[in-house]
Amino acid sequence: MAERSLTRAARNLSLTQPAVSNALRRLRETLGDELVQRSGQGMAPTARAIAIWPAVRDALEQLQATIAPGAFVPGQATTTFVLAMADATAAELMPGLIDILEQEAPGVSMRVVPLTTRDPRGLLNDEVADLAVGHFPSVPADLTVRAQTGEAVAFSHERLYDGEYVCVMRAGHLLATGPLSLNQYCAARHMLVSFSGRPYGLIDETLASLGRERRVVLTVNQFFTAGRVVANSNLLTVLPRHFVRVTGIAEQLVLSPLPFDVSPVHVDAMWHRRSQQLSSHQWLRQIIGRAAEKAFTV
Repeated sequence: MAERSLTRAARNLSLTQPAVSNALRRLRETLGDELVQRSGQGMAPTARAIAIWPAVRDALEQLQATIAPGAFVPGQATTTFVLAMADATAAELMPGLIDILEQEAPGVSMRVVPLTTRDPRGLLNDEVADLAVGHFPSVPADLTVRAQTGEAVAFSHERLYDGEYVCVMRAGHLLATGPLSLNQYCAARHMLVSFSGRPYGLIDETLASLGRERRVVLTVNQFFTAGRVVANSNLLTVLPRHFVRVTGIAEQLVLSPLPFDVSPVHVDAMWHRRSQQLSSHQWLRQIIGRAAEKAFTV
């Protein structure tokens, strides 16, 4: 229809002319119409072909845009991106992200949904979120192992920043005046930040490996809640060091090194590979990286 020529159509499709002729024959049989007829040196469409061509053309253009979309133009976009992250991560990254949007993409919106798991693959696979940002201790290693065994891996990730866990308590706490010993730590009363609600986490696993344990008397699912509770109680908690500065109550808190070794906090961005080549998603990942760099270089 666009070329009015089997030869030029075949060239555009990277097919032979007989292959295009056979395809056209099958299409004629399916639709019960000649569709195109010879006219002079070219082909002329029938009335039926002219009638259905606009709908077919629009459908082809929509398919083309889906498979090979055009470049994403931030200043003209009105896209809404959904990000899954914990409250602490959002508090650290969103100010920088909003600044980027205001300057470069005023029509773009961000929607943050709670990250309630240390394995976001289900959220990404079900398209609940475009991108997940957080501490996913076992997922990168699992993806690496699967890739090494030849299994198709559907997710990608990128390291944004590293941090460390520290013990946090209120200013004036009896344990706030000196180095914290393991015996003092285990004898205290504790609060745990747990996305799943389980009263057992990484710190408890580490203590168990040392033959020790602590008493968790309160479990919450938000870092900000933990900060507020600790500032107004005698409970100890463990938080990422970099989070304390964005609580708004840092002056009410005391940070102390943990009296045992704990793995660092690796914060990654993770996404489904079906979005990998979309220019809009590439831009999203790029500005997430810029926001993280800004947050941790000031």
